[in-house]
Amino acid sequence: MKISGLLTSAGINIGLCVLFLSLYSVLRKQPQNVRVYFGRRIAEEQDRLRGAFILERFVPSTGWIVKALQYTEEEILAAAGLDAVVFNRILVFSIRIFSLAAILCVFGVLPLNYFGQDIKHVRIPSESLDIFTIGNVGVRSRWLWVHCVALYIISGVACILLYIEYKHIARLRLLHLTSATPNPSHFTILIRGIPKTDKGPCSNVVDDFFTKYHASSYLFHQVVYKVGKVQKIMTGAKKAYNKFKHFKDNTVDQGCRAISYRCCLCGASSNSFKLLSTEFEQNRCKAGNVSSLNFPDEECTAAFVFFKTRYAALVASEILQTSNPMEWVANLAPEPDDVYWSNLWLPYKQLWFRRIATLIGSIVFMFLFLAPVTFIQGLSQLEKLQQKLPFLKGILKPKYMSQLVTGYLPSVVLQIFLYTVAPIMMLFSTLEGPTSHSERKRSACCKVLYFTIWNIFFVNVLSGTVISQLNVLSSPKDIPIELARAVPGQATFFITYVLTSGWASLSSELMQLFGLIWNFIRKYILRMKEDTEFVPSFPYHTEVPKVMLFGLLGFTCSVLAPLILPFLLVYFFLGYVVYRNQLLNVYRTRYDTGGLYWPIAHNTVIFSLVLTQIICLGVFGLKKSPVAAGFTIPLIIGTLLFNQYCRNRLLPLFKTFPAQDLIDMDRDDERSGRIEEIHHQLHSAYCQFADTGDVPLEKIQTVGRDEDQGSSSGESSGKETCEDPRKDLSHPTLKGLPVSRLQNAVRSLTFLIRLQKRGLSE
Repeated sequence: MKISGLLTSAGINIGLCVLFLSLYSVLRKQPQNVRVYFGRRIAEEQDRLRGAFILERFVPSTGWIVKALQYTEEEILAAAGLDAVVFNRILVFSIRIFSLAAILCVFGVLPLNYFGQDIKHVRIPSESLDIFTIGNVGVRSRWLWVHCVALYIISGVACILLYIEYKHIARLRLLHLTSATPNPSHFTILIRGIPKTDKGPCSNVVDDFFTKYHASSYLFHQVVYKVGKVQKIMTGAKKAYNKFKHFKDNTVDQGCRAISYRCCLCGASSNSFKLLSTEFEQNRCKAGNVSSLNFPDEECTAAFVFFKTRYAALVASEILQTSNPMEWVANLAPEPDDVYWSNLWLPYKQLWFRRIATLIGSIVFMFLFLAPVTFIQGLSQLEKLQQKLPFLKGILKPKYMSQLVTGYLPSVVLQIFLYTVAPIMMLFSTLEGPTSHSERKRSACCKVLYFTIWNIFFVNVLSGTVISQLNVLSSPKDIPIELARAVPGQATFFITYVLTSGWASLSSELMQLFGLIWNFIRKYILRMKEDTEFVPSFPYHTEVPKVMLFGLLGFTCSVLAPLILPFLLVYFFLGYVVYRNQLLNVYRTRYDTGGLYWPIAHNTVIFSLVLTQIICLGVFGLKKSPVAAGFTIPLIIGTLLFNQYCRNRLLPLFKTFPAQDLIDMDRDDERSGRIEEIHHQLHSAYCQFADTGDVPLEKIQTVGRDEDQGSSSGESSGKETCEDPRKDLSHPTLKGLPVSRLQNAVRSLTFLIRLQKRGLSE
């Protein structure tokens, strides 16, 4: 591809970025979009924007950039959690290292590549991008030592910055542990693989075991039940009740006519109903809150076990409980809001099979993705594509068409296919059986990261057709040489990919296109009220792999094709502003891993450095520069030794909690007298049926049908017949609130489940 094609792609993406950023600065000021662009703040502060006409609302501005940059790291930690700080530090690290690489390589290495051979150069727009890569440097060139020195400087500074960030995040993790309010998960372990016995109910088995072997520290336990569709129905009842709970202690008079709005093409009146006076505030569920459902003992598959101190819970989670490793398996419990209840009932012995199955499925999906990648490679290699498909010569004859196809279309097509990756990997991670939402998202993050590195980098680099891919894979010893030959040639595709998947995707993320469209459909087509409860969480499983992939491209191309570095720097600077804005205003933090995304980022950076050094070793070998190749080998060994040092020195802090800090926290609680209060709070910490614990279904009754049917749906076009807005209880599509039928359905399903279990037991 020529420089003109690259400029075409850059111009299109710059135009899209400017358009999206301008639209965002206007749309964020509109009152109807407040829950799209300020979902987290609205959920926490319950603010609303006024609907008055202000000219400033329709003028693009940059005020949001200034506000995003004004927040400190402490404010981000308090508002969005430690994972948000880790993600922000990944961007900071990328900005620092690639700023140095850009200065070093653009001004030091790029001129050497351009004048590497004694050839006649044409005008810059007509030059091929291969002229700016190391492929243009002659064999046995005496300037290859400059590339080797640049590689040493980038690798050394990257390791130093990595170590500084690793220590900083480890310190934040310890501060997050010690300075936070008492966390119930620190006193709790999750027991799985509870053996079935004939001695009594499952709850008694758990109590007997821990009373016998952990008598001095055991507090109490809470069993987990498999409830399936019963819990889903009761959760639905909770959501239905929440729509009407603010009408507490109010009676709707039958004389108040129902209000009807048009839902798309139709509108219908609803029944009047009243809420009987009742005590709305109920006690939250306790440890034995499932007893009212009377589930059979066979439904017990796991249990939360609570201890008197944090240290006792840590010890119990680290040791082997019995001589059978598949029984009484103990792990520290996730935080209450982080528990993934749907997977707790899975048999522990089944998990290894699930993990193997999802691993095989992920690998198969990665290889199936070779088909679209091969097609995209054909688009980027226009000359070969025209030879195989002669009819394209007429279509691609105009200059602007060839520039569009080679410079912009391949990365756009690839980006469209990549939208299917994250949901599929999230499904695979769910099938593995994680016990927490954060563990599921972290597992999906790793899968998406492996997938993108393989398909975006290796598959694009190593070959353009499936046949050549198989040839490369059949001789692994030649992979470094193949990488050395192919990476400089694929730099043009990677630059366009950064423009499309980087710049344009950041603008799309800022605009929240899907949320904006859904908000419009919900409010103006479906005529639904705003959902004050749903606020999305930050998609770490898609954004972390994307940032790390761009880091991989930056490291591998920094010395070989430095022209990519300015485009990457723009992406990281823009991402630093955009992601800070999204974390502080749009997304809501429901759970936190405690900074566990940093080890993933650290390992990816180390992999990128080692891969870059191996590719440079192959390039120096192809260029017949034994001195540069010889000096690269110690650099690879030094990088691996640095990684091992970090694994021994800092990684253990991310795997478990220090006993010293936990013991100090326990002693402080005992001296201050807070330990009894903490033990009391543990009773209501983990509620499997918390969604239905405060729904007094039996207190909601329908009164009867609305007798006034005189007015048509067209006449009742949304005008209220009652002055009190709290009495607006109608729904355009419901004939009434079938709470009694819902209650009977729950009871019937519960009864059928009991009969089924009794039949199986007999």
